[in-house]
Amino acid sequence: MGFEPPQRLVRALGETYGDAAAAEWLGQLPALTDDALSAYSVSLDRVCAPGGRTGLVLLVHRADGTQAVLKIAPSGAGPALERAALAHWNGWGAVEALPAPDAPVPGDALLLERLHHEVSLRSLPEAKAQLEAAGTVRRLWVDPPAGHAFETVTERTARQVEPMRAAATRDPALEPLVSAALAARDELVQDSPEHFLLHGNFRQSKVLSGERAPWLAVGPEPLTGERAYDLARLVRDRVEDLIASPGGAATARRRVKKLAESLEIDQARLRGWTLFRAVESGTRALTAGREQDGELSLEFAGWL
Repeated sequence: MGFEPPQRLVRALGETYGDAAAAEWLGQLPALTDDALSAYSVSLDRVCAPGGRTGLVLLVHRADGTQAVLKIAPSGAGPALERAALAHWNGWGAVEALPAPDAPVPGDALLLERLHHEVSLRSLPEAKAQLEAAGTVRRLWVDPPAGHAFETVTERTARQVEPMRAAATRDPALEPLVSAALAARDELVQDSPEHFLLHGNFRQSKVLSGERAPWLAVGPEPLTGERAYDLARLVRDRVEDLIASPGGAATARRRVKKLAESLEIDQARLRGWTLFRAVESGTRALTAGREQDGELSLEFAGWL
């Protein structure tokens, strides 16, 4: 099947895996798509654009006319772990993974219920969006399944430490923020109080409108650990609006307090993880050449 993958995906894959590895996988994508369509016995409607950053999203329909979504991602994106998390949530607060046919299906392809991909929580006013986001993420925080293969918050963040230090070495101006973020992480992982299944990349754009429920989470990067880590990315949502606001710093601090209180999470731990994740995201963006994104995240981190 011949089609052009969305440029958003092409850029993101190059940033994550390197241009050569991304080009190799993208070269295999037409064959992977044909295999997945055949294995799931679905027909293609169209490619979803701009789509996601971790895999190709296809709008499809099954033989009975039911609309669905087919997601095809590189193995590095953890599609098997996404499948396991969605199966464990079983549609509670998250998009539902649809049953596979009897025939074996490719390990990097997921068939999902069709949501309204064009309507996320970012379409709502800020206060309403944060309220709905908090209600959605609360449903996802459950005990992980027995014998799971999900990494922990400690393990995931440990892999991010050296790239952050390298960014500070390249640009000494980043050193104070990087040091503060790493110190916060060191303290937090020494005494993690919880062990829940987490979404891993939860924010407003990852919550879409649905028919079965008003709002459902998509695109998990699942791991296990404390809820404060999962909530930390939501605190930074719409950072561009916060930066543009004259009261942005105070608003950011109020957001930490309000989310912590509404979800009964320790405010200091939420602040610490928010600092770490903002600095990690900012240094990663700068390393990839996305200067505006990086500077926004780091300015936000400085407020904390």
